[in-house]
Amino acid sequence: MPKLIVSIDGVVIKEVALTKERTTLGRRPYNDIVIDNLAVSGEHAVLLMNGAEVFIEDLNSTNGTYVNGKAVKKQLLQNSDSIEIGKYRIRFQGDPVGVGIDKIGTAVASDATMVVPHTASQAAVKVLNGAAAGREVALVKVVTTIGKPGVAVAAITRRPHGYVVAHVDGASTPTLNGAPIQGEPVPLKDGDMLELAGIQMQFVQH
Repeated sequence: MPKLIVSIDGVVIKEVALTKERTTLGRRPYNDIVIDNLAVSGEHAVLLMNGAEVFIEDLNSTNGTYVNGKAVKKQLLQNSDSIEIGKYRIRFQGDPVGVGIDKIGTAVASDATMVVPHTASQAAVKVLNGAAAGREVALVKVVTTIGKPGVAVAAITRRPHGYVVAHVDGASTPTLNGAPIQGEPVPLKDGDMLELAGIQMQFVQH
């Protein structure tokens, strides 16, 4: 889910996940996100979530709401946008794109992940069985989720020194090279075999 990372002078003071259609931000204690600073109006701004889109709207605040240095009345937020309210910086972190395997084993993506060209250090997951056998899903995001929601979902995360996989949802435990993935994220190496809900995949690094 999308979230806001609130910081002042480069120090992160809170992280807030956006779970509601309407999330208010201001100095008054009844706001969903309270920023107790005189530069912040009592009811300063509201975040409106419409499906995958998140808008920020200024509520006629005294000092204004800025996105990437520009004063806005209402603005659609993009991943990593910087919201400025007084001395506070709020970084918007959008949803990582999820790649799922549906009931008939077809790989689906919520953006053009399938057609992103591979770079020299690009990694991918290759589907080995089912209707999507042979398809490669490029790991172009920092976090890519794979699997069936509610059954078995794993997250592959890109880190500075490689990729790791972790079980994030579902009663069915995914396996890596036949061993259950539980607890801490497990490092991935080229050729590793993943299985989620009966779908077999291979991790490949180009």
